[in-house]
Amino acid sequence: MSVAPGTAELVRRVNLARMLVAVHRDGPISRAALTAELGLNRSTIGALTAELARLGLVTETAGAAEGRIGRPSPVITARPDVVAVAVNPEVDAVTLAAVGLDRRVHARRRAVTTSLITPQELASLVAETIEEWRSGPLATTTVIGIGVAVPGLVEPAAGLVVHAPHLRWTDAPLADLVSAATGTPTTVGNDASYGAHAEYLFGAARGVADVIYLNGGASGIGGGLVVGGALVGGARGLAGEFGHNPAIVEDAADRRSGEHAALEDEVSQHRLIASLGLPGADGAELRAAVHGAANPAARAEVQRQRRILASAVASAVNVLDPAVVVLGGFLAPLVESDVDAFAEAVARQTISGHAPLMRTAELGDDRLLVGAAETAFAALLSDPVPVMTGSGTPMADSTAASSAAVAAR
Repeated sequence: MSVAPGTAELVRRVNLARMLVAVHRDGPISRAALTAELGLNRSTIGALTAELARLGLVTETAGAAEGRIGRPSPVITARPDVVAVAVNPEVDAVTLAAVGLDRRVHARRRAVTTSLITPQELASLVAETIEEWRSGPLATTTVIGIGVAVPGLVEPAAGLVVHAPHLRWTDAPLADLVSAATGTPTTVGNDASYGAHAEYLFGAARGVADVIYLNGGASGIGGGLVVGGALVGGARGLAGEFGHNPAIVEDAADRRSGEHAALEDEVSQHRLIASLGLPGADGAELRAAVHGAANPAARAEVQRQRRILASAVASAVNVLDPAVVVLGGFLAPLVESDVDAFAEAVARQTISGHAPLMRTAELGDDRLLVGAAETAFAALLSDPVPVMTGSGTPMADSTAASSAAVAAR
């Protein structure tokens, strides 16, 4: 039985959710700022703060004096001990992190794999890691959920990995497998879409309504789209797979993978690492190696991949007309040594003759993990009462909740 539309209880629950979202995404934040942002009076903000504190979701501390007359406004902060576990499987390693509601990464593990991990093995690895962390960094925390960022095609509503070609997964019920192994609610989505969401909420594209995000990893190149302020998933949640589009190669000498090669065949982390003479590398090591490359062959490979990437970005810009393009993963070090030159290369190939802002991912190696954690927090952020109490009825449908939010202003 859901909370009835138009009732005081629904208004209260909607406002609890709105306030928790604000504290999570903008905090630490003062009561005064929350009053202005949410359009609620001070007594209502005080009551909501007390309720969220009782649920174990926020803390309140005295605010710092700001040169104003009167008592400083108290500051509300999301609790760090309310945690989501984020997981990113790749062909060479699995990265796991515990991300607090305060958005800090409290624990991290990179488990190197010598062969492709199976969905079942991944579920076991997640369960084992959480169990180990419960004796250490997660000893006094509440794990709300698990988010898995997969380099492949995913149907998020079903938690189903439709096809992750580099991992060789097809129709894998990953959410069910991880939930069964851990006893924790699990969400699954495309890694680049999660990265796009994280950069839109907290990073290089914060507050920008139209964004293209491209993510490069060991499994290839994926993408995410924000259009009109909304993350675009497509009919089945599969939108943004730029890496599978044909590579646009203006000079035949730049081609390495055949006439009909995909973008991710030509712009490749594997090729980049091989040119640098590295046996393997995480994000920080690869960035340092690209910027410090002295080998002429390695520098030539970086420039070759930059040229092809610029053509791919220009093609996407011509179709979607974004305000910002964000590049993450191994794509970031390809361009960050001279972002202006890369933007000029893109502009030469756009119909307008101009390029949108070009930015590299501000969240760095945390981008996919923060995005995955955000989806794991989604149920809590939309209605904290039933999640934290294990009881209480869910709010009515989103239409009723939206109406209540308007009425509460």
